[in-house]
Amino acid sequence: MSAQISATQLQTLSSKAIAAKEAAHCPYSKFRVGACLLTEEGEFIVGANVENVSYPVGVCAERCAFSTAVVAGHKNFKAIAVSTDIVPGASPFFQILLVLMTFRGNSRSEYLIDESW
Repeated sequence: MSAQISATQLQTLSSKAIAAKEAAHCPYSKFRVGACLLTEEGEFIVGANVENVSYPVGVCAERCAFSTAVVAGHKNFKAIAVSTDIVPGASPFFQILLVLMTFRGNSRSEYLIDESW
């Protein structure tokens, strides 16, 4: 089920996920997350977590990236990278796994990027 992406694409995907953490709004948890999707068309789309005082109202980085991609007309993806500030990188939680399953094709890979990357 993993897509074949080039080393250059993986490096770009990882770099953009790491950079996306800078846009995170997480004043409560201080837990920055950045995500980057690689579309089938070769575009990179980023997202970051955005917290609200009411935790369930916040948006995680992965959903942010997928929502941005869908609004831009993308529904097929080769890969996603998710970056956190911890080692090892954090695994997606249940709600995110459901989103990943929604867009799971036969050609998508997931990469967890941490500070040791």
